[in-house]
Amino acid sequence: MKSKINSIGLEKDPKDTTVVVAMSGGVDSSTVAGLMKKDGYKVIGITLKLYDDNQQTAKSKQCCAGQDIIDAKRVANKLDIEHKILYYQTKFKQGVVDKFVESYLSGETPIPCVQCNQTVKFKDLFEESKNLNADALITGHYVKSITKNKQTDMYRAVDENRDQSYFLFNTTREQLNYLRFPLGRLLKSETREIANKLNLNVADKPDSQDICFVPNGDYVSVIQKFRPDAFRKGNIKNLNGKVIGVHDGIVNFTIGQRKGIKIAEKDPLYVIEIDSNKNEIVVGPKEKLIKKKIKLKNLNILTNNEDFKDEIYVKVRSTGKLIKSKLSLSKKNGIIELLEDEYGISPGQACVFYKKDIYGDKLLGGGWITN
Repeated sequence: MKSKINSIGLEKDPKDTTVVVAMSGGVDSSTVAGLMKKDGYKVIGITLKLYDDNQQTAKSKQCCAGQDIIDAKRVANKLDIEHKILYYQTKFKQGVVDKFVESYLSGETPIPCVQCNQTVKFKDLFEESKNLNADALITGHYVKSITKNKQTDMYRAVDENRDQSYFLFNTTREQLNYLRFPLGRLLKSETREIANKLNLNVADKPDSQDICFVPNGDYVSVIQKFRPDAFRKGNIKNLNGKVIGVHDGIVNFTIGQRKGIKIAEKDPLYVIEIDSNKNEIVVGPKEKLIKKKIKLKNLNILTNNEDFKDEIYVKVRSTGKLIKSKLSLSKKNGIIELLEDEYGISPGQACVFYKKDIYGDKLLGGGWITN
């Protein structure tokens, strides 16, 4: 006799199902752990220590800081679940922080949260969960997942203001079939309400807002710490190639930036291009930031190519809108033709693909924007 499908899409009784919950110490992952425990699953909470926090990071609204580990441990004790702390500082520095710094030195605008999900959080935590013989890895990401015929697809969350699917485009098919995202159908206010009902002490804890290893959003100070040699003066040129100023280091600029150029012109100037080889930035009027075609590398495709025959939707930044587009595929590379104008598209960011169906906005994959 077949078992009933449980709440995470598996043919097992919850009491016979072991789940690992990635617990950051925030309200979202704590609520997920509470829901899994309440539903009768065998729950193991795992918290990652990713960097050595200092006084500055401890005071900022970031995840994975020292206080968060304490909060995760308290929640685990409250729920009476097993809890482990994994010390991944070296892996995190090599896989995320170093790449973050090198990306800025190359004139790109990196997204460390994607790298973190791709490496430490999913790759290493995935392997650890398998070693513990867990049936699924559960996270507090705001992503809707639908499991049919033992295959899981990812969709934008019901709470579009909280949707985190953009940061998960590099998830592999194997990982996706193992992952579950219980909060994808909830509003943030509903999550806090559940946390209160579960009497979790983090129910009203503020959300993390910064990149975890970048105190108060000051990424330049992080680069200065690891690569003080990166701040070399160079030329600022206009679109005609004329030198019109001097900058103090290309790491101070991103594509589309206006602040910090310090050149008086009749019309505002924006960073149009960053040339790391020549240590130069090119500036011009805002309309020169419009792009119609985007080159992509290192594509990750989670569906079949049939989904790309018609128009799709893309996001070119985490806070951006869905833009109607067409994709031309070539092995691991691609070209996106935007059917609407978009400003300030930067190399190093991700272009993430979606298609609308009866369940919502389905994540098809994505790639890295290149010059």
